[in-house]
Amino acid sequence: MTLQPLTPVNCAGLLQPGCSLLQLDGEILLFGQKGWPKRLCPTGIFGVRFKNGEMKLRAISFSNDSSYLPPLRCPAVCRLDPYDGLPESYLIHGGRTPNNEISSCLYLLTMDSRGCNRKLVLKCKEKELVGEVPGARYGHAMSIVQSRGKTACVMFGGRSYIPTGERTTERWNSVVDCPPQVFLFDLEFGCSSAHTLPELSDGQSFHVALAREDCVYFIGGHSITSDSRPPRLFRLRVELLQGSPLLSCETLDSGLSISSAIITRTGPSHRYIVLGGYQSDSQKRMECSTVLLDEKGIHIDHLEPPRWTPDIIHSRTWFGGSAGDGCILLAVPTEGRPSQPDVHYFYHVSFQQEKEYNEEERTQACSQESTDYENSTPLEDSEELYFGREPHELENSSDDEGDTYNEEDEEDESQTGYWTKCCLGCQVDPNTWEPYYSTELHRPAMIFCSKGEGGHWVHAQCMELSETLLVKLSQGSKKYFCLDHGGLPYQEMTPPRQVIPVRRTPMKAKDRNGAFMFKMSPSKKSFFKRLFD
Repeated sequence: MTLQPLTPVNCAGLLQPGCSLLQLDGEILLFGQKGWPKRLCPTGIFGVRFKNGEMKLRAISFSNDSSYLPPLRCPAVCRLDPYDGLPESYLIHGGRTPNNEISSCLYLLTMDSRGCNRKLVLKCKEKELVGEVPGARYGHAMSIVQSRGKTACVMFGGRSYIPTGERTTERWNSVVDCPPQVFLFDLEFGCSSAHTLPELSDGQSFHVALAREDCVYFIGGHSITSDSRPPRLFRLRVELLQGSPLLSCETLDSGLSISSAIITRTGPSHRYIVLGGYQSDSQKRMECSTVLLDEKGIHIDHLEPPRWTPDIIHSRTWFGGSAGDGCILLAVPTEGRPSQPDVHYFYHVSFQQEKEYNEEERTQACSQESTDYENSTPLEDSEELYFGREPHELENSSDDEGDTYNEEDEEDESQTGYWTKCCLGCQVDPNTWEPYYSTELHRPAMIFCSKGEGGHWVHAQCMELSETLLVKLSQGSKKYFCLDHGGLPYQEMTPPRQVIPVRRTPMKAKDRNGAFMFKMSPSKKSFFKRLFD
């Protein structure tokens, strides 16, 4: 095994705890970037490359008919191997957005196509579930089970916000364990069902879930209720019968006390390596373990860990993901060193044998030479090979120079968004902010100041506005001026719309029609009087 330091090339600020690494069509993809997607990569998904001790990111495109996939931290990610003619894909459920909102959506991520320049194009579709649908959560796990020729998805664990009816000002953004229910849904029709098992009595999150055929193994996990990481090990068996599915659970011995671990697969067999994670809130798990799933059950053995560097040993936190079979991308914070420009140290951990590692390096080198265009000879007088592409697509077709992500090229967002410094005495800090008004949930309330041509947004709390006045200003048509530009809640009022009354010309008396009268002679009047009497 090897532990190789990596130098990020203008991309260290995008990786954060809770991000995910995916593998589609031989490429490693970063999902769950820090912050919202920016101009250079509006999709928020990047291709990750390791070359000569450097880590580079490349923007990934989506097809035109794709659904929007927000950057999500700590979602449940499940890989679907190709089956029944369907391509390899990923299921993504839940997670936290950059605004700390918890998602309840389910997405299916697949490869759409490969262009003439071998650039990967993804396709994302949001899938709807019916029946007993799982709520919004994060820190949970999904697995694929196969039984009696059928395939289904199993979801368990996670945490979410306190229900709306139980929230208070002090506990508005507090999270709790989700009920210990097992959700089972099929991928074809999206029918979901919830199951309660007596063995799963406590909620847990950030656990390890490994599946083989009709069995799913839950290892470790953290419980908010008890604030502990008990060495739990459950085996969930799912039988997809013709009518309704049959679920059974069994508690096993020899579990692991671990949470937020990194899992990598070492080959086509069900052999995994568990690295990282935490044994307690202040203690990392520095050990490694191998997990083997076979017909007899699960086997967990100790594995010699790499020779950790002092930065890894003394760091309080770490995170990462699987970067291929037997490989892991590991990140540890720089612990506030001003001399280090990057936020994290990055390492590439490989558990492959020396021979396999060299073969992998040679294969990767050949692959990079065939798809990496910065060192390739330009195809002069060969424009006919680029059929189906527009001329503007050929200008920056270099795979590394044209598409490599560079944080310095992004616009400065310090003056925009909810967490901007709105005035000299701004009191809103994204790290310590708590809801001040009853209408606030995940973001501070803001109000528009009409000073100048463009105006600007300010925090209502910094302007010392009462909640009644804030609601009144938001519903009315009055212009607001902040404390720095007048100091009054409102100085001007939008003039009301003048309705011009319709002028009606009165009719002259001589033109009015009076009552209709018959003209009769005295003899006729006498005749009609005698007739009706």
